[in-house]
Amino acid sequence: MQVPNGQKVLLWSLFFLICMGLGYPTLNRYDPQTVPGLYDSVGYASLVTGANQAGDEAHRVLVPYLAKPIYWLAENHLHSWNPVFFALLAVNSFFIATTAFLLVILSDRITGRYAVALVSGLLYLTNFAVANFNLSGYVDSAVNCMMIAVAWALLTDRWWLLPIWGVLGALAKETFIPLSAVFALAWWLMCWRRSTVRLSRLAWIGAMVGVGFAVLALVMWLVTPGATPITFAVSRWESTGAGYFYLSGLVGCLFCRESFYVFGWLLPLGIWRLGRLPTAWVVASAFAALAALAMGAYDDAAGNTVRPVFSAMGPLLSLSASLLLVEAGTPVLGKDKVLD
Repeated sequence: MQVPNGQKVLLWSLFFLICMGLGYPTLNRYDPQTVPGLYDSVGYASLVTGANQAGDEAHRVLVPYLAKPIYWLAENHLHSWNPVFFALLAVNSFFIATTAFLLVILSDRITGRYAVALVSGLLYLTNFAVANFNLSGYVDSAVNCMMIAVAWALLTDRWWLLPIWGVLGALAKETFIPLSAVFALAWWLMCWRRSTVRLSRLAWIGAMVGVGFAVLALVMWLVTPGATPITFAVSRWESTGAGYFYLSGLVGCLFCRESFYVFGWLLPLGIWRLGRLPTAWVVASAFAALAALAMGAYDDAAGNTVRPVFSAMGPLLSLSASLLLVEAGTPVLGKDKVLD
């Protein structure tokens, strides 16, 4: 279905307002900086105000720096609302609304059914991870947005956009680089036989990873002289790395309560229609999720691993679950893939 541009603007605006509503409690119902599970928000808030107490996370500049001008304009004008988290909420809402919008566009392109596409966006927005992580003063909203932007670029054969997403993703959070690299490489391998431009596509993936790594290294050096992505990874392992060949860390990632909150209903509903979706997207998302689990086991990240796993699998599972729910009361279209 070809959606008119005016309707696209209306849809994105609706998603943005929904996100602002979902994240409203951070403005005056509770302070994310005082919630034990959201301790990183203290550092991100300090980047917005210029205090820069983010420590190891000071290089995750995209969301806090975009929030800075909003904070400057909003300070002393919001009465009881927290101006710092209003600014962060506005930026995070922009990225999550864009993620949901792109998911709807991709879902409509894949299924040709606008109802399925809209339900996929609804399921994504109402997931536990969106309101309680992405809209709570964190920066993962930008990673989610860049990951689905990569999927959109690959699905629409716009591989040349990958370096742009690489730069923005690296500025958002360092985990985007390995996630996007695994995602794009898995997609490329699945399309190997049918593609006549294999090397050029591989070059665009290499450019995305290369510029992303270069930008990350530069920002780290600027905010923390002497810091590099390698030293960052080593320091994380030395402080939190799990033992028993990382098995205990993996178990902690898989069976933490956050995993049940986020995937407790999404995975059981979403797994049944994956065979109807593009194989490249399914395989790429699965491998990116495995990469996220590997990083979580390495870092002994427990519940924090759920966020990158959701970045990798959330949109795909939302679309698959939407297919299941919409078709529950209608005749099944068949066993063939909708688009591959």
